[in-house]
Amino acid sequence: MRFSVRAAFLGMVCALAIPLPVLAAGGVASTPAVGYGSRLEMALNSGDAKDLTYLTGPDLSSTVQRRYDRFSTEFPAAIWSVDVMEPLVDGRSRLQVSVRGTGQADGLDYRLEASQTIAVRIEAGVMVEEELLEEHSLLRSGTADLPITLQIPKTVLTGSRYDIDVIFDEPLGQAVAAGGLIQLTPEQRLEQRRPTIQLAPLGGGGLFKQVQAPQRSGIQSWAVMLVHPDGVITATQQVRVVDTEAQLARY
Repeated sequence: MRFSVRAAFLGMVCALAIPLPVLAAGGVASTPAVGYGSRLEMALNSGDAKDLTYLTGPDLSSTVQRRYDRFSTEFPAAIWSVDVMEPLVDGRSRLQVSVRGTGQADGLDYRLEASQTIAVRIEAGVMVEEELLEEHSLLRSGTADLPITLQIPKTVLTGSRYDIDVIFDEPLGQAVAAGGLIQLTPEQRLEQRRPTIQLAPLGGGGLFKQVQAPQRSGIQSWAVMLVHPDGVITATQQVRVVDTEAQLARY
C-alpha cells in the first residue's frame, strides 16, 4: 500500500524559520520580539500574503508570499498564533508560531495542527540570526479524533539509535490499521514536495521503529502515517542531532 502524504502545509510552517527583519530597536531581544510577534500574528491572520512582505527583507518577500499563498489554497481561513516565550540563556528570544486549519483534498476533509519554535537574535532592529528549535504537525482526515500518542525525542546524540513510537491510546479491537515512516529530505521540506510512504499492517497497538541518528550534528525530519477505519493521521516532527550531552540539556 502506498499513500501520498498531504504535506503542502509543511512548507509554509518551515518558511517562517528563515530570517525576517524586525521593525524595532536593537540591543534588547525581549521588547522587539513582543512587538514583532504581534505584527506577525496579525499579518498571518489577515489572509493577504502582501501583509507579510512588510516583515521580510527584499530577498525573502517573494518566497514567503508564494508559500503563504500555497498554504492558504490548501487551508483557507486558518487561524495563526504567535507567542513570545522565555529567552534562551544566550540571550536570544524565542517565538512559537502555531496554526490550525481545515482543508479538502482527494475528496477528504483534513484538519491541521502545526507548531514551530524559533530562536531569534535582533541587532539594530533587524533579525540577524535565527534557528529552528522545534517543529511538529498533526494532520487528520474525517471528523473522528482518534487519540494517539507520539513518543519522538526532540534531541538526540550523533550516531545514537533512538525510538519513534506512535501509539493508539485506545484498543483497536477488530479494526485493522496500517502505518509507515519516512525521513523527509531538506529538498522535500524546502520545495513542499509530497513524499510517498510505504504502509504495512500494524500490530501491538501502534507503530514502533528504531532509527539511526547521523554521525554529524544537524536536523532529522520524520513523517509518519497511520491509516485506520476512523481516518488517516499524518504527523511530522523534527529531531535535533547534537554532538554532546551539554547540548542535549541546552535544547
